[in-house]
Amino acid sequence: MLKVMVVEDEQEIRKILKKMIEKHEGFEVVSDCGDFASAVTDFTQYKPEVVFMDIDLKGASGMDCAKVMTELDPKVKIIFATAHSEFMANAFEIYAFDYLVKPFNLERVQKTLSRIIELSREYGCNAEKQLFAEVIEEEIINEPDHNKDKLLIKGKEQLIFVDKKDIIMVERIDGITIITTTDDVYQTSASLAGIEEKLDKKVFMRCHKSYIINLTMISKIEVYGRWTYTVSLKNTDNTALMTAQKYEEVKKLYE
Repeated sequence: MLKVMVVEDEQEIRKILKKMIEKHEGFEVVSDCGDFASAVTDFTQYKPEVVFMDIDLKGASGMDCAKVMTELDPKVKIIFATAHSEFMANAFEIYAFDYLVKPFNLERVQKTLSRIIELSREYGCNAEKQLFAEVIEEEIINEPDHNKDKLLIKGKEQLIFVDKKDIIMVERIDGITIITTTDDVYQTSASLAGIEEKLDKKVFMRCHKSYIINLTMISKIEVYGRWTYTVSLKNTDNTALMTAQKYEEVKKLYE
C-alpha cells in the first residue's frame, strides 16, 4: 500500500481528490492538509511516497513546499495540481512526477496512479538502502583539487582515503550525504556541492539536485516520471535520479 498525502487549501477539493485517489487499489491517503507548515509536519511524520500538491497555498508557494519535501526525500513523487497550466514548466524544474489541471478528471488521476503503481513494482526492490560499511560524521577536509586521486574524509578518530575512480554515486538524503564506492558505503555531513567541487566534471555529473554519478559506471537509464529518469550503475543495486536536461546531456556525450 502506497502512502499518499494531499496538500490543498480548499477543503472540498481535498475531499474530492481523496475520494478519487482511494478509488484506486494500492493507495492510502494518510494526510490531507491545507497549509505549508502542516504539510511539512505531516510529511515528516507520515513519510508518504506520493504527494498531490496545490501550487497556491493561500499566500504560500506549493513549489517551495515541494522543494522542502524533495530535500527530505528525493524520491518522493510530487504531483502538482492547479487551475493555472502556465506553472507547468516551473513545476518540472523541481522534478515533478506529473501535473494535473483543475477541475480534476477522474480518468486522468487514475492514469497517473496506475503509472506510479507500475514504477513501484519495477523499482521497489531497490527502495531499501544497504547497510553502511562506515559512518563518517565530519566534513570532507581536502581542498578542491581535481588532480588528486583520493577524496579525504575526516572521521571522529580516523581519516578515510577514498579513491575517486572507485566512487559510483553520491546522494543526499535526510540531511546526510552517502558516498557509494565499489567496496564500501560511507556517510558524511559534507554537502553535495562541496563534494562536487572536488570531483572531475568530465567523469562525474550532478544529474539531479540530490545525486552525483560516475559517468563511467552507468549501465542503464530508464524513464521514471514524466520528466525524470532512473540511472542504474555498476556494482550497486541502488539507483540515482536524473533530470530530463541531464538525460539529454548524457545522450550527446555518447552520440
